[in-house]
Amino acid sequence: MEIHEMQAEVDRWISQFEEGYWHPLSQLARLTEEVGELAREINHRFGEKPKKPEEAEADLALEIADVLFILVTLANSQGIDLERAFREMMEKYRARDSERWTPRFPPTPEPPTGAEPTPQ
Repeated sequence: MEIHEMQAEVDRWISQFEEGYWHPLSQLARLTEEVGELAREINHRFGEKPKKPEEAEADLALEIADVLFILVTLANSQGIDLERAFREMMEKYRARDSERWTPRFPPTPEPPTGAEPTPQ
């Protein structure tokens, strides 16, 4: 699924309800709640804190997806195109951090924007 498709699907879901998108501060509170649930599961799996015997193991993928859903609702409510924002963010990281870390293999040059990939 493309990011714009995800944003459209979330918008269709939210638009069917009279309440619509929540206020940004409420969405932020919800995001914090979902990140807390994700953190709890990560801590149980990889940290020092074991689960209580009666606690079931959570689905890590679904916990991450819950965080993603709230991020998409926040972006949608603010008119943010996440595909464009993500591309811009990756350009920032590439420019800022390209020589900061040790590459595992020689970097592949990025094709120019709008260019078709070269057949191999």
